[in-house]
Amino acid sequence: MWCAAQASRLYPIQRKEFPENLDKVVKRSDYPAVDVIICTADPTREPPMSVVNTALSVMAYDYPTEKLSVYVSDDGGSALTLFAFMEAAKFAAHWLPFCRENNIVQRNPESYFESNYSSSSEAVEIIKVLLANNRSKDVTGNFMPNLIYVSREKSSTSHHHFKAGALNVLLRVSAVMTNAPIILTLDCDMYSNDPQTLLRVLCYYSDPEIRSKYSYVQFPQHFHGINKNDIYACQFKRLFVIQPMGFDGLGGSNNVGTNLFFSRRAFFGSPSNFISPEIPELSPDHLVDKPIQSPEVLALAYHVAGCNYENQTPWGYRASVSGECPISLVDLLTQQKRWAVGDFDVAFSKYSPMIYGIRRLGLLMTLLYSQYAFWPIWSIPITTYAFLPQLALINQVRVFPKVSEPWFLLYPFLFLGAYWQDYFDFVSANGTFQMWWNDQRIWTIRGLTSLWFGSLEFLLKSLGILTHDFSLTSKVVDDEQSKRYDQGIFDFGVPSPMFVPLTMAALINLVSFIMGLAEVVKSSNLEGLLIQMFIAGFGVVNCWPIYEAMVFRKDKGKLPTKITLTAAFLTWALYIAASFIFK
Repeated sequence: MWCAAQASRLYPIQRKEFPENLDKVVKRSDYPAVDVIICTADPTREPPMSVVNTALSVMAYDYPTEKLSVYVSDDGGSALTLFAFMEAAKFAAHWLPFCRENNIVQRNPESYFESNYSSSSEAVEIIKVLLANNRSKDVTGNFMPNLIYVSREKSSTSHHHFKAGALNVLLRVSAVMTNAPIILTLDCDMYSNDPQTLLRVLCYYSDPEIRSKYSYVQFPQHFHGINKNDIYACQFKRLFVIQPMGFDGLGGSNNVGTNLFFSRRAFFGSPSNFISPEIPELSPDHLVDKPIQSPEVLALAYHVAGCNYENQTPWGYRASVSGECPISLVDLLTQQKRWAVGDFDVAFSKYSPMIYGIRRLGLLMTLLYSQYAFWPIWSIPITTYAFLPQLALINQVRVFPKVSEPWFLLYPFLFLGAYWQDYFDFVSANGTFQMWWNDQRIWTIRGLTSLWFGSLEFLLKSLGILTHDFSLTSKVVDDEQSKRYDQGIFDFGVPSPMFVPLTMAALINLVSFIMGLAEVVKSSNLEGLLIQMFIAGFGVVNCWPIYEAMVFRKDKGKLPTKITLTAAFLTWALYIAASFIFK
């Protein structure tokens, strides 16, 4: 896994756009149309106000309004979400001209006002045109972008509960209503922070030498609201900053599921391998010549949005992923578990990088994609180092070379070399030491929790024992939880099973370090146990937030007593079993 990641360091590329030069190559009237797709699923975990803010931020792009359409996909079919967007359509008439006239950069209303000034569950109509760019005007008399609300139809036999299903529907609906050649996909919490984003994208699609090679342009995710030291490592600097430059140099950036500008034609294959759509209106070359609110267009949109439309067509076999910025540990691990299942879905599919990719992408790109697809196997070495040396230390069994033996030098060399390289990459991407420390801590936590549980879930799903369902990460902000996060305090709170192996590792490292220290003092045998003592001590330092949550804290975010007792019993059982094995 470590060797595979080194391919990203061979040909790094950094890109910069110059939208001020666009007028030299393309007229404003010739800008391509853009369809923006925003996905939401559950109004209780993804507040409608947050989705509304995201939509308003992209509606306010510095781009011709007649060429911009915003589609909101509501998998929850929530009347509350629809009502929020009906009100947002009214507010847009005031907000959009305000942004233009005052040259506002933060065009998400919530973020703007925060920085400048200190539900119903019934089903709703599938498709509703809230704003049309040929009739809806703002308070200054200018037309506004299209705004279309879509609630995806469900059936008792439908299993398309993922974002991929929503994107499939929105690709078809947007094709028959506007059919813009460029499509932006956004998660509901990823609002626009730069009104010139579309112009930057146009810099790539307007370059005649390279535009035919692009299927998408990926902008990295930048999360707002991350605390000072990023205790949950939510910046994902390797995924979004460090490795994309290497991907770019080898043939193209990785698709991270949001902030993604697709060429619509890319969904139909290359010109030599074009996949003809089922109906002509879904073709990327189809010219929409009727208003989006016309009966003919709406009838066809309803048809292609139907829950049974995908049966026996290629639309049912596409996949996509999404990412959020959680502020509690259980939300973080739930997110990572979902990603682990998705990674293995790719790794063991017919499109596995090791089989499909090696024939088409070459060795280096295959290595890079493989280290993502097989990411959950990090759980094996992490778990091994979290338990095995410590259990051996408790039983006074040496598993590493002595300090005086030649092979000893290999271990500090590998440890210091790998960690120093990782630290250098991290600070080169504008990280700090504390951020890096938290990042490597979360790496070990993932290996003991979400990666194992994700692997188990994938196995059970593959055997037909478990039907995998899509679990959303909550975006509802709890005041006390938010306060703990801002203070850099881990939030456990709920008795999640994923906390059990994590707590076991914390206990076994602490016990082994204390017992090893006692043995060193008693017999002066540090030379033989130095590496094991170091590993246990390193684990203890990393596990400090867990000890704190077990013993010292009284707030709602502390580690539940049930988890502590369960982990203590299992740790004792593991110690007894290890005693027999090592003897």
